[in-house]
Amino acid sequence: MNLLFDSFWRALLDCFRPRVMLLSAAPLVLMAVLSVTLGNLYWETSLLWVRATLEASSIVGVVSGWMQALGLGGITSVLAPLIVIVSIMPVVVVLSLLSVALLMTPALTHFVAKQRFPQLARKEGGYFILGLGWALLSTLLALVALVVSIPLWFIPPLILVLPPLIWGWLTYRVMAFDALASHASGEERRELFRKHRLSLLGIGVFCGYLGAAPSVIWASGVLFAAAFVVLVPIGIWLYTWVFALSSLWFAHYCLQALHNLRQQRELDLPSVDEHLVEATLAEPEALPLTHDANTKPPSTA
Repeated sequence: MNLLFDSFWRALLDCFRPRVMLLSAAPLVLMAVLSVTLGNLYWETSLLWVRATLEASSIVGVVSGWMQALGLGGITSVLAPLIVIVSIMPVVVVLSLLSVALLMTPALTHFVAKQRFPQLARKEGGYFILGLGWALLSTLLALVALVVSIPLWFIPPLILVLPPLIWGWLTYRVMAFDALASHASGEERRELFRKHRLSLLGIGVFCGYLGAAPSVIWASGVLFAAAFVVLVPIGIWLYTWVFALSSLWFAHYCLQALHNLRQQRELDLPSVDEHLVEATLAEPEALPLTHDANTKPPSTA
């Protein structure tokens, strides 16, 4: 537990370092350009399609007529952008996570290692292709779990639990792997995942709940349509900042855990070596004598 909180406050302080803030500009610019481009190409089309679908629905027609009778018309104009935003949110979250993992996490892990663990040996147990495959597989599993769990969101308590849990699991899988990729061997990474699984998942889930803040901002953009163009970049920046915080948190936690693991193994080595030395020294005494000391070699004459 001390390791969990110690790594958190270190990561929080590092988030405000100029170097970290500069590194966060790369995924932010990438996501902003991608969002603006896709928004200009598909926003109006998607909005018109969703609005037409809602107007063709008999249930929405009944509810809209009832609300118009109460003087609260225009339900489709509010629901259509909300549905589009909710639909693209998982894509934005996944792309933000992968962009941070690709563009920031290696640099942040190197930064933490240089500052706190300069003597920590690099065993390169997670090469690039393995890390990419791990991230893509984890993302696919998270998206499948998200789609399968959508019917459960209509149960009020579960909508507050399932999405952050799924995003937290994805964050833990991607960020923890990247934090250990350069310094841990494959065997050490599996050992740390086994020993610290709950703590690492807890970090991911906590960051998953922090990731709900941009969703609130985007929902506000539906109510304040004039400010929506401004609120979307702010939401993307918050996603980037949350994932940068989680990346630093995982780096501090995983590298410290790896350092502790190696220290513990070094402490365990002397007792094993001592037994081996004693066995080696005792072995010649147990060997039988094959030649008699008084026996003379045969004469060659």
